[in-house]
Amino acid sequence: MAGGHVIPVGETKIYPGRLTSYALFACMVASFGGLIFGYDIGISGGVTSMDTFLSKFFPKVLEKEKHVIDSNQYCQFNSVLLSTFTSVLYFAAFVSSFFASSITRRLGRKITMVGGGLIFLLGAIINGVASNVLMLIVGRILLGLGVGFSSQAVPLYLAEMAPMKIRGTLNISFQMMITVGIFVAHLVNYGTSNINGDLGWRLSLGLAAVPAIIVTVGAFFLPNTPNSMIERNQTDKARTMLREIRGTDDIDLEYEDLVAASKQSQAIKDPFKTLLGRKYRPQLVMSIVIPSLQQLTGINVVMFYAPVLFKTIGFGTQASLMSAVITGFVNLASTFISVLTVDRFGRRILFLEGGVQMTIAQIIVGTLIGWKFGTTGMGYIPKTYAIFIVIFICIFVAAFAWSWGPLGWLVPSEIYPLEVRSAAQSITVSANMFWTYVIAQIFPPMLCSFKFGLFYFFAAWEVIMTVFVYWFLPETKGIPIEEMQTVWKSHWFWAKYVNDDNVDSGHVEISNVSV
Repeated sequence: MAGGHVIPVGETKIYPGRLTSYALFACMVASFGGLIFGYDIGISGGVTSMDTFLSKFFPKVLEKEKHVIDSNQYCQFNSVLLSTFTSVLYFAAFVSSFFASSITRRLGRKITMVGGGLIFLLGAIINGVASNVLMLIVGRILLGLGVGFSSQAVPLYLAEMAPMKIRGTLNISFQMMITVGIFVAHLVNYGTSNINGDLGWRLSLGLAAVPAIIVTVGAFFLPNTPNSMIERNQTDKARTMLREIRGTDDIDLEYEDLVAASKQSQAIKDPFKTLLGRKYRPQLVMSIVIPSLQQLTGINVVMFYAPVLFKTIGFGTQASLMSAVITGFVNLASTFISVLTVDRFGRRILFLEGGVQMTIAQIIVGTLIGWKFGTTGMGYIPKTYAIFIVIFICIFVAAFAWSWGPLGWLVPSEIYPLEVRSAAQSITVSANMFWTYVIAQIFPPMLCSFKFGLFYFFAAWEVIMTVFVYWFLPETKGIPIEEMQTVWKSHWFWAKYVNDDNVDSGHVEISNVSV
């Protein structure tokens, strides 16, 4: 049963301090790393729905689209090459996350963010001037490398800089910037689609350089986190930085915990091998399962294939792009709900409510599409009927935006001990990017094969993830990062993997930590 109880952990750890303007500014600047990820999610689906882009790089897809009236609507965008254009970025991000782990640990979170921004900038320039498919693919690979580096460093940076009491709120700013990037990309696509010739799609792809510049310049002026400084033996600087971001001289308790965690971290030569140890089993499972399930919600089908999806169900190019703008706005606005509630009500309740709402919405959307198109993919959707489909897609997007979207990044970043933090975060990023790649690559052929049943497929996964959270994910709200091992020690399932000597003696009151 879910409920609060006393966990044996030693003296209650309440670190003195407050949220200073310096710490807030650093977290806000770092969160801009989400812009590059979000902008690319939003921009790719828009340009692949533009006739000028398709005629230059994917003429067979355009020809199939023009003759879609008497053919299967589900299959009009089923092109391996077109899917590769979208998905190769995420495969590159998957690969780069492993390299980013060692860089983050050795050089710090700041350098990793700067490097990610520069690589993304180069990819944006190549895509903006592309003259053939090869240049598009190379540019997308570079964009993916940049996304992988940023997604590795930013959540860790935010979790380490933020005060314990509002760690969730500040960490979600990364997801908030992802949603801002998606929304801005949809607006850009809607605007550039009216431009004749190649200039429209070139602007859409090339303007990715703007968030890249913001991230690179902003990260260059960021301070390193105290955790990162201690990890690289800069103890005096770490103590000074901790005073500055906490707004108090009474930082000894938190500083000593950071030093103790760092000593344990430095004693470990191979963090990936260490992560396989029995006592880290909960973190290893969560680092793989949470980001994997986040992508199996089907959210990126909606986000980076939104214009394509809306064209498939009968919208014109302009109408499909406007519908994507609407879903992007819902995504952005709903993320604010998570910001306002995550440190008040906790992580579990948002996960559970979001999972139920997404399941219901996916079933309704699949049923509405299936009612008109059936299994043949031939039919017509009236305007009023199409509006209902958009409404339920927005209900789905809203649920994701205040649950699995931000929490899929927040929870993994806050549960890892320092000694395995970079390694575990790289697994989180790689699992996220791997499944994003898979979904992006197989969505068009799956839509062609599963038809409206594809939405039921994702609804089934949402049932699975909701059950998983209910039984296996404890509440992490209000727990210091370096004390997080106590949560697993108290859990009905994970306790058997965590030894008593991993947890200090004493008590701390925690609510809803196990089921």
